[in-house]
Amino acid sequence: MKTQVAIIGGGPSGLLLSQLLYKRGIDSIVLERKTKDYVLSRIRAGVLEKGLMALLEEAGVADRMHAEGFPHDGTLISYGNEMFHVDFAKHTGTKVMVYGQTEITRDLYDAREAADGKIEFEVENVVIHGADTDKVHLTYAVHGEERRIDCDFVAGCDGFHGVSRQTIPLDVRREYEKVYPFGWLGVLSETPPVNDELIYANSERGFALCSMRNANLSRYYIQCSLSDSPDDWTDEAFWEELKRRIPADQAEKLVTGPTIEKSIAPLRSFVTEPMRWGRLFLCGDAAHIVPPTGAKGLNTAASDVHYLYHGLCEHYENGSDAGLDAYSEKALARVWKAERFSWWFSSLMHRYPDQTTFDHRMQVAELEFLRSNDAAQKAMAENYVGLPY
Repeated sequence: MKTQVAIIGGGPSGLLLSQLLYKRGIDSIVLERKTKDYVLSRIRAGVLEKGLMALLEEAGVADRMHAEGFPHDGTLISYGNEMFHVDFAKHTGTKVMVYGQTEITRDLYDAREAADGKIEFEVENVVIHGADTDKVHLTYAVHGEERRIDCDFVAGCDGFHGVSRQTIPLDVRREYEKVYPFGWLGVLSETPPVNDELIYANSERGFALCSMRNANLSRYYIQCSLSDSPDDWTDEAFWEELKRRIPADQAEKLVTGPTIEKSIAPLRSFVTEPMRWGRLFLCGDAAHIVPPTGAKGLNTAASDVHYLYHGLCEHYENGSDAGLDAYSEKALARVWKAERFSWWFSSLMHRYPDQTTFDHRMQVAELEFLRSNDAAQKAMAENYVGLPY
């Protein structure tokens, strides 16, 4: 087979890139290791920056997001029983959208299928050949059948454990990582959210987050030990601990019920440089990971897609490689700013094992400064709704 752009990874970033390229008449093939049903079963965050919303609109897949998503003007931050509002609309003139990543992926699959887009599932043993030459191609297997794709470029949207980053030689890439000494225990419950906006809570017992998927589906998280297992936490124990970590007036309103999904996610920050090697371009988790505190994971992947999509359009439409040549530098400049925000917000809201009483008081002082200072709130709002591409 031949194509212009081979995309490894059938998650939201790979599908979005494929759909955007299709809209400009650029051919692509998407390779996905799992089945479509498996990809759609993954539960992920869903706070969308303005840039991602604009990309979905450009891709022609934003109708359901606008009809079913929940625009949020701001967010709530609590410490102890104190709580204050950071108004995104006031400080930036922009809102964020709460719309599940699974729903974005579903919309993109529907669009690619409607356009007869080429997607291969249950792909194994992907190898990228000649990425640093002008004869790049992929080999892989589907149900034991060996296949090959010749292409102009490869987009590695295959996540942290995928083949794309590992294809870049060790003497070329440099990796930066911070592992956080705790995880997030998250549950999904068919209950109404405790508040119309997200609540980020700093408590003496650790961090908590009250989030939502829709009017009758809520997502809640609490900071936990990395040694914990989801089986260690009964539903009752989770709800009681969550109530201890959020303000009393919110805890009184909390509607509890059976959880339909429960998992623990470790937190880490990770960046690899460069994000390009020859004709191979890394996107999303293949190149960088952020802690979920600032809701930047999917949004930083989207900014990568933006830069790569425009670079590919320039190449095919204008014969210019300026955008592709600048891809890694531009993407990394924005990635590191997102990493900074996620690191700052994580440091502000979590309790660390080695924190002293002084450190705790500094957190409170920082929170009180954020509460009372418009400039600090504006800076946070600008980062949360998304820095410009």
